[in-house]
Amino acid sequence: MTIALIAHDTKKELMVQFCIAYCGILSRYNLVSTGTTGKTVSEATGLEITRFLSGPQGGAQQIASRIGCNEIDLLLLFRDPLTPKSSEPDENALLRLCDVHNIPVATNIATAEMLIHGLERGDLDWREIVKNN
Repeated sequence: MTIALIAHDTKKELMVQFCIAYCGILSRYNLVSTGTTGKTVSEATGLEITRFLSGPQGGAQQIASRIGCNEIDLLLLFRDPLTPKSSEPDENALLRLCDVHNIPVATNIATAEMLIHGLERGDLDWREIVKNN
């Protein structure tokens, strides 16, 4: 299973704290990330993370392309809803792709914790459910 990590600048520290708290669970999975988020999280946690370009340079689009190829299974996208971003169209496209491909998404820490606990319990085997219906 591959988990993608993306965080706006104002949410990077929150992503780091989340990854520190759930390092034991996250370490069992393949992690990918936009450049700066991946660097920050990796340095703070020691987690092995495949880093793409930074968000403004196309990192979110690289992750979106992998979602389209069914190479991403879960997306943690910690966004700052109060600060307008020039990358919003890219993020909207990313979220739309997650809907199309049934990829669970967390855009805040509360939802991320629900998903990570679901992973830990083994509740998130949605690909088998979709395939069997």
